[in-house]
Amino acid sequence: MDPEYSPKVVGFLCRWCSYTGADLAGAMRLQYPPNIRIIMVPCTGRIDILHLLQAFEVGADAVFVSGCHEGDCHYVSGNLYARKRVEKMKEILKEVGLEPERVEMFHVSASEGPQFAAIAREMTERAYRLGPNPMHREARAAWLAQRPAAVSAA
Repeated sequence: MDPEYSPKVVGFLCRWCSYTGADLAGAMRLQYPPNIRIIMVPCTGRIDILHLLQAFEVGADAVFVSGCHEGDCHYVSGNLYARKRVEKMKEILKEVGLEPERVEMFHVSASEGPQFAAIAREMTERAYRLGPNPMHREARAAWLAQRPAAVSAA
C-alpha cells in the first residue's frame, strides 16, 4: 500500500442494522481503517443513485451501501431497492469509464460488528488497488506517476 495515498471510502449505512453493527465494531474495539466515512440513513431504500454519484463527485474513491439482511428490512423491502440501485450504479460507472468495483452493496445486521470491520477493510483495500478516483485528475496523475517506480522497486 502506498503511504502517500490515503483513499476516501464512504459508507451509507442503515440506521437499524448496519450502523448498529458499525457501532458494535467500535465497542468491541475491532480494528478497521480510519478512512471510512459513515453516513447513516433511515433505510438503504432511501439511497438514490444521485447520492452515490455525489459521493464520487466530492472525492470518494470507493462507496458502499450496507443495510439489513434481505428479508429483514425494517421498512419491508428498502434493501431490495438499494441493491437494484447499486447494480444500476455499477452499470453507470462502467459506461463512464470508472471501475464498477468502486461501489458495492453489503448486508450487516446489528450483531455483526466483526463483519462490518471486514467490509471496511475490504473496501479500503479495493480503493488502494484501484487508486484515486479518476474524476480527480491531479491525485490520479500523481498516483500513476508513483506507481511504476513502486513496481520496479519491488
